[in-house]
Amino acid sequence: MNRNLELKLLDELVELKEGKQPYLDEAWVKPTTGKYFDEDHFEAERKHVFRRQPVIALHASELGEAGAYRTLEMAGRPLLIVRGEDGAVRAFYNVCRHRGAQLVGGGQGCSKRFSCPYHAWTWNNQGDLVGVPHEKTGFPDLRREEFGLTQVACAEYAGFIWVCQHGSAPRGLNIAEHLGPIATELKLLGAEGMRIFASDSWEFNANWKLIIEGGLEAYHFRVAHRDTIAPLFLDNLSSYQCFGNHIRSVLPRSHLGELSGKSRQDWDIRAYTNLLYTLFPSTQFLVQEDHIAWIQVEPLAAGKTRLRLSTLAPAADQVPARENYWRSNHNLTVRTLGEDFAIGEGIQKGFCSGANSHLNYGRFEGALARFNEAVSNHLPA
Repeated sequence: MNRNLELKLLDELVELKEGKQPYLDEAWVKPTTGKYFDEDHFEAERKHVFRRQPVIALHASELGEAGAYRTLEMAGRPLLIVRGEDGAVRAFYNVCRHRGAQLVGGGQGCSKRFSCPYHAWTWNNQGDLVGVPHEKTGFPDLRREEFGLTQVACAEYAGFIWVCQHGSAPRGLNIAEHLGPIATELKLLGAEGMRIFASDSWEFNANWKLIIEGGLEAYHFRVAHRDTIAPLFLDNLSSYQCFGNHIRSVLPRSHLGELSGKSRQDWDIRAYTNLLYTLFPSTQFLVQEDHIAWIQVEPLAAGKTRLRLSTLAPAADQVPARENYWRSNHNLTVRTLGEDFAIGEGIQKGFCSGANSHLNYGRFEGALARFNEAVSNHLPA
């Protein structure tokens, strides 16, 4: 992060703390509840948001060698992501071009060839059709070049593998353009030199937006997280800035007041705050001093969501090992998310009860309104 920007963000929070004021928007907002439980609305989000926007699928280290592959489901569609013999990462629909069977069973591995379990049509890890049993008798005019695996736009950027299911130009995915002004900050996080230290995943019975929203305000910390992270942060104080659809939030830690007695040259934003990058639509990076908590949200239904939490830490040969510290922080984030899950599932039941037709985002919850506006802007009028 640019040093002048770092000092500006810290100055803003110090001033708010000393003035005992939260970071406020102009007005509070009253959104309707239907967007959280209506299945038609959910399908519109999946079609117009999740299948049209670049989304992070994997960390680059998860495909660390030629031939490495992973299967996963994104926006309700099965994908196969592979690092080819040429070192390039490609994404395909995990679907056989013969009769539509799932080409590769769920999971991960390393392979130069993928053979369909139904009739053994076979592709290489660059998506080229290389084998068809009884080809000459059954398919005498088959042109193999026309039956490569159906490719999905894919790019490797800032240490992550991104995919986008919209459009027909697999090589035309420009992540820097997608991120806009925040692209440089993402590159400077250093994720390219990191590895996945720990990872957990869950499914929970609540709308996907509730998890994203939980990180966009500090209003609930003192109550919902009183036994976990509340002592680590200032009560109801955080700032945010929008970069197109993306948001950078700054969450000051409880010892922010120490800055008043320090020389400005010793001010370090990662030592006194957590930076939260919300990359539209469904990725969040909670940036700490030397590692990153990476949250991936995958919507399954209006009231069901899959979440993966991964802690990214420096490669083992780059810094002295801090395994106990990273493990402790990972476990703390797991516990904190568990508290959010329990509340979120209760909120989802409340939505479906019809008790409320509208919600209320206070002036210090403005980032929630901005995030939901970004989602709405991508939906048909």
